[in-house]
Amino acid sequence: MDDRHEAEALRAVQQRLNDEFRHLGEEVVEAAIRIAHSQLGGPIRDFVPVLVERIARERLVELRDHPSPATPAPAVPPGRSAQLA
Repeated sequence: MDDRHEAEALRAVQQRLNDEFRHLGEEVVEAAIRIAHSQLGGPIRDFVPVLVERIARERLVELRDHPSPATPAPAVPPGRSAQLA
């Protein structure tokens, strides 16, 4: 998968998760996607969007089921890009 296709697939992931977790807000969904994407840095990129969606959804379900208003959205780990490609 080239960078352009990965970016398109990640935008689709973001739209699906925004729709599913509307109550958490787009910023929280975007942060979950950025964090998930930052964890997947290998040379084989074909399954990255699927894995990003799975990882981000797990985080968002956890936030939905155990909300903590005092906890800010997680930051991107040091040394990782904050952009989605």
